[in-house]
Amino acid sequence: MPPHALTEAPAIEMRGEPLGENCRRIWQRAEHALIGISAGNSYFNQGRLTALLEWAERHYERIDVVYVDTALDTMLLADSRTPESAAKSVKATLRDVRRRIKRSLERLEPQDGRFRVRALSDLLDLPAYRAVRQRTDRAFAEDAEFAATCEAMVREILAHRGGAVTDAHLRAGLAYVQAEAPLFTDCPAIFGVAESVVLYHMSTPVSAYLAGDPRGFRAAPGQGFVVVRPVERAVGMHIF
Repeated sequence: MPPHALTEAPAIEMRGEPLGENCRRIWQRAEHALIGISAGNSYFNQGRLTALLEWAERHYERIDVVYVDTALDTMLLADSRTPESAAKSVKATLRDVRRRIKRSLERLEPQDGRFRVRALSDLLDLPAYRAVRQRTDRAFAEDAEFAATCEAMVREILAHRGGAVTDAHLRAGLAYVQAEAPLFTDCPAIFGVAESVVLYHMSTPVSAYLAGDPRGFRAAPGQGFVVVRPVERAVGMHIF
């Protein structure tokens, strides 16, 4: 445990809950965690983000932080924004999320190499990500239960945005979820570790499905999921 973790209490108390016994075993072995940051999600304010990163630092040897920067403009275009307005909004949103991550890590002062921060777009051309993406795309096309779960997640996300939901919104949401799907199914392959857990502040339809030992498409054996959120209250889904 880094020395500063003994002297500074987190501003927000966090609690972790694995999604099932296999996830608990992976969590307890504490090799690697992925923290996915949804750009533009108001949940990830500075205090919660700092508390989440500190909680991860106290529990895992290595942590990858990936902020999602794909399909954001597509969703804004579906909201009838102009391409210029959408591009400007995405640029500002990504600048803000990068700044919050940087401030949180500066406060924690982690050991060198403990955290690695990248955009999802930085992973898209990695051979390991592409190999896992081929499997998840094939499952989306061929496994009706997995496809229905992904679609249910998109509809749940869109329902929390308010307003009318169009086919363009659904396509943008599916593009977002399909780009993220490899991170839910095989972080060990993508990040070169034996086991990994995805840390998020709620159980999503996809994580609950994969953690529930589905009969069809499955996550890698070393893939786990842990819900980490403030002790004081639960939160709702809001990704875009």
